[in-house]
Amino acid sequence: MSLDPATVRRIARLARIGIDESDLQSLQGELNGILGWVEQLNEVDVEGVSPMVGTGHAALRTREDVVTDGNCREAVLSNAPDADGPFYTVPKVVE
Repeated sequence: MSLDPATVRRIARLARIGIDESDLQSLQGELNGILGWVEQLNEVDVEGVSPMVGTGHAALRTREDVVTDGNCREAVLSNAPDADGPFYTVPKVVE
């Protein structure tokens, strides 16, 4: 498949890419090269290759939802500038 300049202009307009007429030939060559690579994929023999599993068919790995506190309250509170028992102490900001 080969693209003509009118098709290249239309692709650029749909992609909202502004191109100069002087760049049209080089862009046409690049797009034709890309389409050539895509056409080569049609030559690959995929007979007997099973399709990949889509995300709709795969089962998610799950874990038990258990709340843990890590059992390290003292280590966490040691980073606080000021603590009162098991709580952080912060300055009052609302009158």
